[in-house]
Amino acid sequence: MGISRDTAQFAGERMRRWWYTMGKPRYPQAHDLLLTADGGGRNGDRTRLGKVAGPRLATAVQLAMRGCHCPPGTSKWNKIAPRMCSVLSQNWRGRPVDSLAPIVNLIATPTTDTGLYIETSLDETIYETGSEVADDELASLPITREKFHGEWNYVIKPSI
Repeated sequence: MGISRDTAQFAGERMRRWWYTMGKPRYPQAHDLLLTADGGGRNGDRTRLGKVAGPRLATAVQLAMRGCHCPPGTSKWNKIAPRMCSVLSQNWRGRPVDSLAPIVNLIATPTTDTGLYIETSLDETIYETGSEVADDELASLPITREKFHGEWNYVIKPSI
């Protein structure tokens, strides 16, 4: 959870932190990461900053990143968010919030009978907005499109 704008830099940093705190200990033999996102808004396949953040993340964790965006209009296919949010709203119960601590605790509280649980932490970094990616920078990124819908599915290799 962050206190700044939801930017590609924020998302990349959160994924990096997740990898080192949870991913790598659980999957030490991993050679790539699959990142899924819905097809529109800030997670869309057309966002340039997200494509710039991908190679940075791949290089930081030394894993290939496989990006898969759901087709537009299919955000309901995400099976985790509805499970998480319904339990979260039950725990919240309309309590007033006067600081960030209760929010972080409420997000980390839900569990389900099938084993879903959430770990969260507060990221107090201020991520700047308004960054732009030039056409030549975008063209130089190490992104390989997959054969099936390469506009939605791609691989980003880490720099050595």
